Amino acid sequence: MKSRLDLPPDHRSVVPKVPAWARPRGDVQRDVDAGYLAGAAVNSLDNLVRSSPDWAGVWRQRLALKSASAAIRLLGRREEEGALRDAHFFRAGGDNPGPAGNILLAWRRLASRSTGLDEASVRPVAEHLDVKWDDALAEVLSNAEDLAASSRPAPLLGAELAAELYRARPDAELLAFWLADALVAKKHRWPVAVPLLMGQVNSVAFRIGEGRRRVRPGGEGWGRAVLVAYCMAAAEACDVGADLAGRAAHLVEVSPKLRAKGAGEVVKLLLDDDAVPPSRSGAGLTDRSARRLFERLGELGAVRELSGRSTFRLYGL
Repeated sequence: MKSRLDLPPDHRSVVPKVPAWARPRGDVQRDVDAGYLAGAAVNSLDNLVRSSPDWAGVWRQRLALKSASAAIRLLGRREEEGALRDAHFFRAGGDNPGPAGNILLAWRRLASRSTGLDEASVRPVAEHLDVKWDDALAEVLSNAEDLAASSRPAPLLGAELAAELYRARPDAELLAFWLADALVAKKHRWPVAVPLLMGQVNSVAFRIGEGRRRVRPGGEGWGRAVLVAYCMAAAEACDVGADLAGRAAHLVEVSPKLRAKGAGEVVKLLLDDDAVPPSRSGAGLTDRSARRLFERLGELGAVRELSGRSTFRLYGL
């Protein structure tokens, strides 16, 4: 198969990284230091986003899965990333995804389309997160566009929007985190948001003070916690990107060895999403042909089997 996805080696190999000095070590005591670190880290992330790598789809969806898993743990549930992935990709059309599945859908939505801050964009997300829509939510959103137009740093604006929403609706904390990322994306004019903040909710960034209790949106130290969290999230996102860049490059390199008709479409699916079940690979492949294609990709070291099962398998970078 002649691949249409080949990239020049120099383009594939250069993935912006957050420098070591911009990665927090221990507590960050001053707001100004947190702001400086966050600015440097998010700038590296911005460079990655603007490079528009071919693997941006799988990258965003891996970060969405991490965010959803963190959100679910915050609610006291036990679904891990693997279980969330399995439930999502093997759910029959029309089946209720359940509370955990709906949370994953909310963050997959953030990671897969241009996201506005208006009711039409946010209301479906509120439904996924089991947040009843009311005038208080609508009023918060009416102020979001003004926030996005501010000259202040994007992470601070995200923190302010999340705090405002949480004050209006303390039951909507997950949505507050989701909106913070949406605002950061809008501020940076990213075509699609990058799931970041929720993935750090259980990290040391949000555990401040003597008791190391998790700070809630708008609580004392919230702004600094969000800055540190965005710094950590941006660093991790760039690291994930560097890993996926190597995996994607290898996939593209071995793709000419694939003989199956429709293999190019399968390669594209693997670059676009977290995982691909052979039964839904499309491209006109029979189930048997699809299984053989993924097995061949596994032999070439281009994909991993993600489910750990011998049947009903999932493959991804």
